[in-house]
Amino acid sequence: MPTLERLRADHADALLAFERENREYFARSIPDRGDAYFDPAGFAARHAALLAEQDAGICHFHVVLDADGRLVGRVNLVDVEDGSAELGYRVGELAAGKGVASAAVAEVCRVAGTAYGLTSLIAVTTLDNPASRAVLERNAFIAVEDITLDGRPGVRYRRSPVGH
Repeated sequence: MPTLERLRADHADALLAFERENREYFARSIPDRGDAYFDPAGFAARHAALLAEQDAGICHFHVVLDADGRLVGRVNLVDVEDGSAELGYRVGELAAGKGVASAAVAEVCRVAGTAYGLTSLIAVTTLDNPASRAVLERNAFIAVEDITLDGRPGVRYRRSPVGH
């Protein structure tokens, strides 16, 4: 099963390589981040900014590593406030469909409650992303609201409590 690591400065190169390798794959289901995101200098600056947000306790960023130590995904908790955060995750094409996302989300839910003291998590996805919806539902997230996400019908999910 995958290993979850808190984002560190030394993850930057592997993270950029992961994002570049999976750019087309991710763009099939979510809006592309644009060419500037993939520029090494800009990416390094954004990575440093993420680490600063993490140090401030605003967000908790994680990478997902496979058994060989390769970066195969990301799981993030953003906008931490009043015991809650929004969950976001992405798994690369080569790891998709193998339970990696479900396992990584389960682990970040455990860590959210035990290490970060969070009591609830929110996640959103589009209706046309059944894999993402399945990951959330397998991890005890409950659909709470129909929404529009990037112009597409979607669902807001909530998990409370976390850490179990």
